[in-house]
Amino acid sequence: MRINLCEIIEMPGKSLPFSCELETERLMCPSIKTFLSSPEAEGEIVNTAGALTLLGTLRSDMLLVCDRCGCEYERRLELPIEAKLAADESDEDDPEVFPLEGDWLDLSDLLETCFILAMDQKSLCSESCAGLCSRCGKNLNDGPCDCKKEIDPRLAVLEQLLDKKED
Repeated sequence: MRINLCEIIEMPGKSLPFSCELETERLMCPSIKTFLSSPEAEGEIVNTAGALTLLGTLRSDMLLVCDRCGCEYERRLELPIEAKLAADESDEDDPEVFPLEGDWLDLSDLLETCFILAMDQKSLCSESCAGLCSRCGKNLNDGPCDCKKEIDPRLAVLEQLLDKKED
């Protein structure tokens, strides 16, 4: 979605409201199984003393897959967005500033970038997720598995000494 900002670029104090629904195909990442609702954003673009700023909120409900245990869980993302917009070429080198194409802003591109940057690098169903047993594959969130604890091979000789004492 492209927005024409010619109405507010030269008028400090003016604002332009927006509401946008994002397409999910460019937002997919390995941890997202599906979107339960389309990502939506709303807010306004404000001209404050000649500086353009986008202020808004991005919301989405997703079904994610935990990177540790593989279980599916739901997550609601509610992301506040504040982005500086570059009306002239001198600000375009700043990575914190989103460039305009003349008087136009590619709103979808800006919102997709904010969404992707807000996603966690590691998707976890909970901070205390224990994951899966590396030997039997049991979900350790459901309780301990029956696997015998593996002994460090460097200490195996010491275990043999303990076995001899027990005899």
